[in-house]
Amino acid sequence: MTGFPFQLDPQPEHAGPLPQSADCVVIGGGIIGVMTAWALAKKGLRAVVLEKGRVAAEQSSRNWGWIRQQGRDPAEIPIMIEANAMWRQLSAEIGPELGLMQTGVLYLTDRPKGLAAYEDWMVHARAHGLDTRILTSAEVSEMAPSASKSWAAGLWTASDMRAEPWQAVPALARAAVAAGVTIVEHCAARVIDTAAGRVSGVITEKGRIAAPSVVVAGGAWSSLFLRRHGVNIPQLSVRATAAATAPLPDVFGSPAVDETVAWRRRQDGGYTLAPGAFHDMFVGPDAFRAFRAFIPQLSADPFGTRYRMAAPKGYPDAWGTARRWSGEDVTPFEKMRILNPEPNAAQVAKIARDFAARFPSVGEVRIKAAWAGMIDTMPDIVPVLDRAPTIDGLVIATGMCGHGFGIGPAFGRLAAALVTGDAPGHDISRFRLSRFTDGSKLVLGPSL
Repeated sequence: MTGFPFQLDPQPEHAGPLPQSADCVVIGGGIIGVMTAWALAKKGLRAVVLEKGRVAAEQSSRNWGWIRQQGRDPAEIPIMIEANAMWRQLSAEIGPELGLMQTGVLYLTDRPKGLAAYEDWMVHARAHGLDTRILTSAEVSEMAPSASKSWAAGLWTASDMRAEPWQAVPALARAAVAAGVTIVEHCAARVIDTAAGRVSGVITEKGRIAAPSVVVAGGAWSSLFLRRHGVNIPQLSVRATAAATAPLPDVFGSPAVDETVAWRRRQDGGYTLAPGAFHDMFVGPDAFRAFRAFIPQLSADPFGTRYRMAAPKGYPDAWGTARRWSGEDVTPFEKMRILNPEPNAAQVAKIARDFAARFPSVGEVRIKAAWAGMIDTMPDIVPVLDRAPTIDGLVIATGMCGHGFGIGPAFGRLAAALVTGDAPGHDISRFRLSRFTDGSKLVLGPSL
């Protein structure tokens, strides 16, 4: 019953030679990296994506597949509105392979605190003209007539969507290649080469590529890579478990989540299930360094995370993972091509029981696959999108906090704008790296 359902061909799909030079090197072949490179190619730049393993093999293909505007941090909402439109255009260009469907997204609550959070967030929804509304208990029951459970209220955005992430991101990568992007899989970036304080290229396991700009979009690996270059970000990674059921009756077609379980109808007739608010965190050196910055988040949700005292060997924040290396050394990124954490078996069993309890008409909920991903998270639950303060030509796009799949196309465009110096078109000051060091009070994003 375990195993990631997205089966990778052992041979890299993008196995061409490493170019000698590029206008920009993007480190990381997830959705942020792929869409950054595509946006650069559209501007006429030569963009190269370096991926240590396979495109989308980590969190970009392991997420829930939601494309949601609702519940976002206020600074993310206009960017997500743009991303929503971009997904529609991408689907028109690429076709059904993305699995894109407008289904709406529904949050459900039984708690007065949950309803209060919905009401607070509606201020932002109205300000941006979203079609979000709060549903009464009776309206929720009308949407889910087969549910045995009655919820007190719901938050519903009809224009939100879903896609199939393990199909969508590889398809986006192929489209990016067709647009002129070069992707090199099984090619880890070892170190950024610099001259006179600015980027001059990247030394990889396959040689050096000259480039004046680099974008680090390495997800859970970003902090480890950046620390080697003197750029410190308080990013940690948490393990998120999910599972796919065998085909079941269609009891609720929209992605939905309550305080216990999340579900999304899949193209194959089953459901993707996940805990509504639970993660595992492996405690390592970075966790101790960043502990003070994470205190507000831990205080706001003290029971949503299970702490594990040591990460498995080779994980980004494992105690034995190297923190220093040279361009000639075999790096941690080559030693672990794909970060493939074991799912939390107890949570897998629980979410199957919880879903069956909510929808008894589905009968036995058989899990055909279960998996986990490592989510790169920040103390205030919003990403970092900024130029590095100490290395000219280095852009950081990381810490997507589990929200990167849906907003990925627009964040990629913004990262490309930072590379080229173009106006971003949105206020991105909320995502600056200096917020952790300039004395600013950290404001938690909505945990919706």
